[in-house]
Amino acid sequence: MPTSIRPIADIARELGLADAEWTPYGRTKAKVLLSALQARRDRPDGKLVVVSSITPTPAGDGKTTMTIGLGQALWRIGAKPVIALREPSIGPTLGMKGGGTGGGLAQVVPMDEINLHFTGDFHAITSAHNLLAAALDNHLHHGNALGIDVRQVLWKRVLDVNDRALRQVIVGLGGRMDGVPREAGFLITSASEIMAALCLAEDLADLKARLGRMVVALRADGAAVLAEELKVTGAMAALLRDAVHPNLVQTMEGTPALIHGGPFANIAHGCNSVVATRLALKLGDICLTEAGFATDLGAEKFFDIKCRLAGLVPDGAMIVATARALKYHGGIPVPELGKENLEALVRGLDNLEAHVASVRQFKVPVLVGLNRYPTDTDREHQAVLDFCGRLGVSAYVADVFGRGGEGGEDLARGLLKLLGSERSTFTPLYPLDASIKAKLETIATQIYGADGVEYPKKVDRQIAQAEALGYGKLPVCVAKTQRSLSDDPTLLNRPRGFRITINDVRISAGAGFLVALAGDITTMPGLPRKPNAEGVDVASDGTITGLF
Repeated sequence: MPTSIRPIADIARELGLADAEWTPYGRTKAKVLLSALQARRDRPDGKLVVVSSITPTPAGDGKTTMTIGLGQALWRIGAKPVIALREPSIGPTLGMKGGGTGGGLAQVVPMDEINLHFTGDFHAITSAHNLLAAALDNHLHHGNALGIDVRQVLWKRVLDVNDRALRQVIVGLGGRMDGVPREAGFLITSASEIMAALCLAEDLADLKARLGRMVVALRADGAAVLAEELKVTGAMAALLRDAVHPNLVQTMEGTPALIHGGPFANIAHGCNSVVATRLALKLGDICLTEAGFATDLGAEKFFDIKCRLAGLVPDGAMIVATARALKYHGGIPVPELGKENLEALVRGLDNLEAHVASVRQFKVPVLVGLNRYPTDTDREHQAVLDFCGRLGVSAYVADVFGRGGEGGEDLARGLLKLLGSERSTFTPLYPLDASIKAKLETIATQIYGADGVEYPKKVDRQIAQAEALGYGKLPVCVAKTQRSLSDDPTLLNRPRGFRITINDVRISAGAGFLVALAGDITTMPGLPRKPNAEGVDVASDGTITGLF
């Protein structure tokens, strides 16, 4: 394992990138230009493997760590993987959970730069989003020629900070020259439709077209007002010119990683960019990508939205589990998860079974990666392995946190065996020509295990309006809690006998999907009583501490 970060030029050249196909951002990061993807359009794709997990717990489960560690392990045994991840958001990094670059000896580097400003993609998206918001309010101020109903302005502002006080605000207060007073609000940047559009766009021209299609407001008669009508989509695309290119970094062991885009999975579609995934498929023989949170959120959206819209065919999937998480779902509180408890672990295996069944519905080969923690026991691991054997799914224990790629070699060999022995016949869960409610019912009953879906009258009207405006054939992105298969975060393990309640439906025409908010979900997180930012500091030599 290298003791220092290798020059990014070495990583780029080992991938076969010509000097003209990438732009350095310092000595350890680079932008890979989309021309590199275009130049390899006729090259066969590698295998596409998505990593998801069982239902997350407050104790943390290490999905990103396992993805990175598996990539390092594949590299060690002679495969040529390229890891494709999302960019961390500064909001939760300084708020709830700390860094998002893996952990222990399975991390992407430079960790501090990736977790904070990286190459400026989040800032570019924030600027482009807020430019459109400013243009909309400027249009209202100068006479509202488009006939926008100020009570039906849909486009909020964004900020990459957890700030609950900005969820609902009033803008335009002051004198006549200070704008038109109206209700407004903020989203976190990861929830911006521009983030989703960038992650699903094929190139800059496609991104520009998607920006123009975004619905920003409604007229009094219910007709949609599109972003292109405000005439700033060219300027927005200019702000995003560099952000559209994937970012190249490396793991602690020098395995190449493309990190690009950062939509949350509980409030957006939770996948890295299509162009980064396509590039990884062309540059390596295996693309290891991650779908945020568990299979009911990240993996379902990866399959039904990203793969469907981009024409990608996944070859395999890995579900990350931990003995600690299974015990938590079996009813054990966090302080006691370090103690062996086979009875609780066995109860929690219901949750794992639900996630295996979820992936199998998409007809994609699946295996389980059991992330080892120091307090685990051999008996706990064996109980999980035996259970997976009864399910007919391969499972392997990996200690990539403590041992890096070396600790994941069995898992890596298991993945290669799976890819060599089972063939994907990938099929999305629902047809696009189904009604919006039929799509929601399918996701709720077949993925979450719900008995059905409840729709308040407001949502009935929103669904009817979306279909009347011609958006009924789009896939559906459900925003809900990551803490449960249901929309109630207190229902652990594999809840039964519940119904999902949809509280809002939003049109993301530029991204190419509808967003349905279920349960008590917010698109602007708040800070906890003791935010992670309180432990972050920088030394006089510039070294940042407290992020990890």
